[in-house]
Amino acid sequence: MPQVTVVATLVAKKGCDQELEKLLRGLVGHSRKDEGCVQYDLHRGIEEPRAYVFYEIWESMELLQKHSKTPHLEALQRDGAALIESRDIKVLEKIA
Repeated sequence: MPQVTVVATLVAKKGCDQELEKLLRGLVGHSRKDEGCVQYDLHRGIEEPRAYVFYEIWESMELLQKHSKTPHLEALQRDGAALIESRDIKVLEKIA
């Protein structure tokens, strides 16, 4: 099974960026320990500091799906929903 890359962009609601950033930073250490994680990095936009981007590489789609059901990702979905204005998640496969 080929590796998959995830580019996930989350934009904080106005006034919620610091709280969202704290929540997102808390995911990094846990997610890097998840089975199949090759890379898991969090970035913040320079021109749009309310935008946070995860760049992730996973060994397989199956292990990415397993990651999405972990307690730390479920906590983001539960606790972060009120802090997030928008989200865009792209799951990609490398072709060249």
